[in-house]
Amino acid sequence: MTGARTRMLAELRGSIERIETGDVTASGRVALGHGEADAALQGGLARGVLHEVFSEGRHSAAATGFMAGLARRVAAQRPLLWVRQDFADIESGALSMSGWRELGLDPRLVVIVRASDVETALRASADALACDALGAVVTEIRGETRQFDAVASRKLTLAARTSGVTCLLLRLAAAPQPSTAETRWIVRAARSPPHLEAWGAPMLDTRLVRNRHGPQGHWIMEWKCDECLFREAPAHLEPLAAAPADRPHQTPAFAQRRFA
Repeated sequence: MTGARTRMLAELRGSIERIETGDVTASGRVALGHGEADAALQGGLARGVLHEVFSEGRHSAAATGFMAGLARRVAAQRPLLWVRQDFADIESGALSMSGWRELGLDPRLVVIVRASDVETALRASADALACDALGAVVTEIRGETRQFDAVASRKLTLAARTSGVTCLLLRLAAAPQPSTAETRWIVRAARSPPHLEAWGAPMLDTRLVRNRHGPQGHWIMEWKCDECLFREAPAHLEPLAAAPADRPHQTPAFAQRRFA
C-alpha cells in the first residue's frame, strides 16, 4: 500500500514538473486567423491547456469580447461553459446573448454558471473540465484574490490536460501572478475604423506577454463576425474620400493655383 502511494506521488510530481517546464505536448492547436499571432503561437492557440486574459477594469468589455473570440475558435461548435461570480452582473453587466449573436457566435452553445465566490468558481471550473464533451471552460474572476494561487493554477492545468478541454481564465482588474498558463494576454480596446452607415468592426489592442513555446508580441486585431476569426487591422483607419468620377484628379484651375 505504501509503495502504491509512493508511485502515485512520484507520478503526480512528474506531471506537475512537466507542466511547469512546458514539456507536455498540447492536444492540437487552432489558428486564430491573425498571421503574426499564429506564427508566434507556433500555428495557433494550444488546446487542452490553461490560457489567461487580463484587463484593466475600464477595458473589461474588450477583454470579455476577446475571450469570447478565443473560446469560439477553440470550442468550434462544441458547448462552452462560462463560470462567473454572482456580482459580475453588477460590476460589468450580464453576458448579452443578442450581443453574443452579433459577434457571430451561437448563444445556444453557451452555458452560464454563477458562483457565490472565487473558491466556488474555481471548484466548478475544475469539475467542468473533467467533461470532455465541452469545447472549453471560461472562468471569469474579478479583482485581486488569494484563492487563485499556484496550487489552483496547477489543478486547472492538470484537469485540462487530462480531458483535453481548454481552460480560459479571464481576470478583470487584477495583476498577473505566477501560474502554469500556456499563454497570457493583456487586452485593451482599440479604435475601430469609422464607417458611414454601420458600427465599426470590433478592434482589440492585444499583448501576448507570456508564451511558453514562442516569442511575445503586440498586435491590433480585428474580430471578423461573419468568419468568426481574428484578422490584421486595416491599413487605413481614417476614412478616405472617394476619387471623383466625373473629372480628372486635378483640374487645370487647381493646378494653376499657387500657394504661399
